[in-house]
Parts: sequence; structure tokens; C-alpha cells
Amino acid sequence: MSEGYAVSRGARLSYRDSGGPGVPVVFVHAATGSTAMWTHQEPAFVTAGFRFIAYDRRGHGRTIVDEPSADATVVDDLDALVGHLGVDRFHLVGTAAGGAVCFDYAIAFPDRLLGLVVANSIGGLQDPESLELNRRLRPSPFEEMPPDFRELGPAYRAADPEGTQRWLEIARTSRVDGACPAQPAPAHLTLAALESIRVPTLLLTGDADLYAPPTLMERFAKRIPGSTFVVVPAAGHSLYWEQPDVFNRAIIEFIERQSPR
Repeated sequence: MSEGYAVSRGARLSYRDSGGPGVPVVFVHAATGSTAMWTHQEPAFVTAGFRFIAYDRRGHGRTIVDEPSADATVVDDLDALVGHLGVDRFHLVGTAAGGAVCFDYAIAFPDRLLGLVVANSIGGLQDPESLELNRRLRPSPFEEMPPDFRELGPAYRAADPEGTQRWLEIARTSRVDGACPAQPAPAHLTLAALESIRVPTLLLTGDADLYAPPTLMERFAKRIPGSTFVVVPAAGHSLYWEQPDVFNRAIIEFIERQSPR
């Protein structure tokens, strides 16, 4: 596994790349994460023969922000990364806030993607209808609740206290406070805009996800033509961590349908 930095408009994006001839799969982390959160995905996808790529978004992990006021979007950063790595076409996987990055990229660069996977995400949609629904689903003081309560399902917290603590440590250390202002969601990212996505798409969530419950993500599935929607029982907002075998298997099977080897 090689590590390095890709330059993108005032920042050096830290990444991990397994290299090799396998089909590239790029992972985009949650707001409470960094590349460290993919500990259950990295070996699984490399063993399955894929080229695993993950990076730290601005303000996270080891990414270095030289110009905090630089005018760079999340799409700019992702495109700079794949350009630096010489990746032409790839599968894109994002969870939670990373899912909004993926939606935006799929709209901007559909010809670059072999497939799109968005898990446990509110999508970053900015139309009034979506913003109002999010307010109803997560009223104040939801954001003031402990992160493990918000983002890990009760079944997982009850069954694996050690795993819960490992997740909390990654969440605690992933965000670099004051590194840069959060990159705003683009105004064009709306429910109607999802209808333009023509990339094969898999949507995943858990039936105990407080952030992105099935009723919310089903709205995305209805707008994205031909998309596949899967609800995982007894899973919360961090499916990649709570049930990694289910998460990995669903994505690998989806990718293999799009990119048979």
C-alpha cells in the first residue's frame, strides 16, 4: 500500500493506493472519518483483486491545507486525486457526507465512473424540500448528541463496546479543527438533479440509521434511473464499520456486475 499527496488548489490531499492492475475503487469518507475508517474495507477489496484508493478530504486526516481560503470544491479535489494517480475510469464509493461528494462527481463527470455506491447518506441535497425533510428527521438538539449515538446503531453499540471505542477514537482524531472552512454543498445538488445520473448506482442504508433512514434514501433511489436500493437490518449510520462483511460483499458483487473479470 503506497501513500502520498496529490495537489489540489491550495491543499495536498493525503491518499492510500494499493496500486496494481485491478479495477480502481475510490473511497470517500464520512465527516466523522478519514482514511483510517476504511480498516475493514482495504484488505477485503485488495484481496478481491481491486485497486483500493482512499483519501483524506480537506480538514481531515493527514491532508495539508496550505491556503484555507482557496476556492476548491469537493469535485475539484476528487478529480485532482484521480488525475494525479493516472486513473481514467473507476468505481466511486462514499458513505455519509462522502456520499454527497459522490453524487456531485457523478453529475459533473459521469463518463469517468464505472459505477457509483452511496451508503448511509443524506446526499447533501440543497432543494427546499430536502432541507425541510432533514430538519424534520433530525430536529435540534440532534447534532448535540454523542457521535456514537448518532452514527452507530443500537445493536452494534450493545454487542461490541470495544469496536465502538475504536470508532470513537477514529472520529475524535480524524477532524483537523481550524484547518479550513467546510467546503459547502453546491446549490445545484438537488433531488431533481439526481435524475441526470446515468451511472449504475447502488444505494445502501441501515434500518436503524438515524441520519439517513430508508424513507430518506428511498427518495434517491426513485430519482436515479435503474438504481439498486438495499436496506440492511439492525444497522445504523456506519454500515461500513458495523457490518463490514455485508457492506463489502454488497459492493463487490455490484462492482463485479458492472466490471466482469
